[in-house]
Amino acid sequence: MRMSVIGCGYLGAVHAAAMASLGHDVVGIDVDETRIAMLSRGEAPFFEPRLGELLAEGIASGRLRFRTEMADAAGADVHFLAVGTPQLPGGHAADLRFVDAAVDALLPHLRAGDIVAGKSTVPVGTAAALARRIEPAGATLVWNPEFLREGWAVHDTISPDRIVVGVPDGEEGARAADLLRDAYRPAVEAETPFLVTDLATAELVKGAANAFLATKISFINAMAEIADAAGADVALLADALGHDTRIGRRYLGSGIGFGGGCLPKDIRAFAARAEELGRGEAVGFLREVDAINLRRRDRAVQLVIDALDGQLFGRRIAVLGAAFKPFSDDIRDSPALDVAVRLRGLGADVVVTDPAAIDNAAAAHPQLGFARDRDEALRDADAVVIVTEWDEYRRELSPAHAGALVRRRIVVDGRNCLDAAAWRAQGWNYRGMGRR
Repeated sequence: MRMSVIGCGYLGAVHAAAMASLGHDVVGIDVDETRIAMLSRGEAPFFEPRLGELLAEGIASGRLRFRTEMADAAGADVHFLAVGTPQLPGGHAADLRFVDAAVDALLPHLRAGDIVAGKSTVPVGTAAALARRIEPAGATLVWNPEFLREGWAVHDTISPDRIVVGVPDGEEGARAADLLRDAYRPAVEAETPFLVTDLATAELVKGAANAFLATKISFINAMAEIADAAGADVALLADALGHDTRIGRRYLGSGIGFGGGCLPKDIRAFAARAEELGRGEAVGFLREVDAINLRRRDRAVQLVIDALDGQLFGRRIAVLGAAFKPFSDDIRDSPALDVAVRLRGLGADVVVTDPAAIDNAAAAHPQLGFARDRDEALRDADAVVIVTEWDEYRRELSPAHAGALVRRRIVVDGRNCLDAAAWRAQGWNYRGMGRR
């Protein structure tokens, strides 16, 4: 099948490479010439496991190419829209300028019978408006939301846990659904659930999924606040809750909260759209979900302040992590970097390390100190703060080894990812998030 992928940022680059790996003929389109040049060389413009390998293989096979001109998308059987939908400056709603611009540029190159498949996360109702714009060209718009986890994006594209396709009523919708089944045939043959819905439901699925996930994370972080006040242990609480099959243990890990370029802005846009529909009260709880999430960063900073008896000025603090999550170099709305910046603002000598995100973090926050080597960051530290749960910190760093490098054995576990007993046994003043 011939495909175009419009927008070659995180979502688009991964989708293009993954579709080519399934045997499709794919062209990726983006206006960023630097990004297109890197992708054309088989180089990933961001850190994502397996992506570089898939890019190189796709380009070498001739099935994958990247261009800056929309005319190169002409002739594709399906056009995937994968452009960004950031938060509007000064507001919570999604900024749809890039989606609108992509459709405007694509319209002159559409043929009757073409399928335009939206993958961007958009407010419900966007697809219906876009469908009316492409109808005169004889093309059909469907909505095929993405459910990628950074660090697992290639896997989640090739082997998704479900495929959702929102289509219009009638014969054209049925034909479009069949074409998407062909596009994802390996996953369909592996019995991945393939759900065909109306356009509005497909749009809501992504927003609702993110809202539920954010709520679950903030719920356990709210329980951590209660545990702190009551002298309980939120990790043991989460274990007990997780044995209830109606709840489950996944995403009940308390810590400094979620970040990244999707979850925070998506739940805000979801709530903003509900307000526009006159149903803002239905998701009013999402405001508190957001507020709980941001409070966790305050709590991590306070734990450092308390551990150092309020004396932060001139203290060397090793911050382990900069990316918002492991297996990523994404620093957008990173709780890890937020904590580091706040500690620096209180007068501490902050040294940040991260296996993948140092360059991005240094460009965004040059006022911080940085070390590419973990042990260099730890050397002579008065306190250690773990804010991104890379294996290099939670599994491979022993308390004895770290203790030989630091000045004072103080560790604030912002992700509750360490064995508290093991660290305390080595003489560390261990402080966790909602931990006794």
